[in-house]
Amino acid sequence: MTADTEVSKPWTRAAGAVPPPALVMLGIVSVQIGAGLAKDLFAQLSPTAVVFLRIATGTLVLVAFVRPRLRGLSWQSVRIGLAFGVILAVMNLTFYEALARLPIGIAVAIEFMGPLGVAVAASRRKLDVVWVVLAGTGIVLLAPWGNAANADWVGIGFAAAAGVCWGAYILLSASVGQRFPGTSGLVFAMIIATVVVAPPGIASGGLDLLDPTILLIGLGVGLLSSVIPYSLELEALRRMPKRVFGILMSLEPAVAAMVGLVVLGEVLHLREWAAIGCVVVASIGAARSG
Repeated sequence: MTADTEVSKPWTRAAGAVPPPALVMLGIVSVQIGAGLAKDLFAQLSPTAVVFLRIATGTLVLVAFVRPRLRGLSWQSVRIGLAFGVILAVMNLTFYEALARLPIGIAVAIEFMGPLGVAVAASRRKLDVVWVVLAGTGIVLLAPWGNAANADWVGIGFAAAAGVCWGAYILLSASVGQRFPGTSGLVFAMIIATVVVAPPGIASGGLDLLDPTILLIGLGVGLLSSVIPYSLELEALRRMPKRVFGILMSLEPAVAAMVGLVVLGEVLHLREWAAIGCVVVASIGAARSG
């Protein structure tokens, strides 16, 4: 019996009693609460340092519970795993820079253009033009045209870059899943991402990274943003169609906006709620047609 199987058995039994849609929603809420905790840390650490804490703690937890099997991999597989890790690092760096400048709901809505683009490209139906236009309308509504806007162009740029990385992450994850056994591909990518973000993260965080309180919050961010949602989503995907999973994941921008309101007190204008609604509806439509 492999280490992956030994660790996952108790988890599988516990999660098996929970309906798959509930697992997906719990994963979404976990990710956004983790983002809220991370944003709270920006008062003490730079976004780069917080990314390092998130990825490093998540990697330590995964390595402790999952023994990656990397023997016998071809050089091509290793290269894909390296690319996957680098994309994971850049995606988190750009998203957290966006999070430092934008409310969570707006940042996630813009970032969600990445998976939406992948879904539309995979479908290629005429109806998908409607979803592209609807999502584009949402992004236009989110742009800081007026003085009362909660967004800025630099933050939007970082969120868009994170969206591009998210799209690449989705495409690479399929190759990684085919070439790496079990969850070894994810663990390998997390290790690479940790190596990539460590130099700028440690340089910007300095001795503050050794503060016990910050380390504890960083562990919470790593668990909530990486380990817990990945485990929940993996179990849900075993028991539900991918199309249904994609539709549920489309609710993430709306959940992010709600978490931002409840956890961080980020009040959005009506125009911004309408924009997030456009992105959510477009994502649901793309997922259904895909």
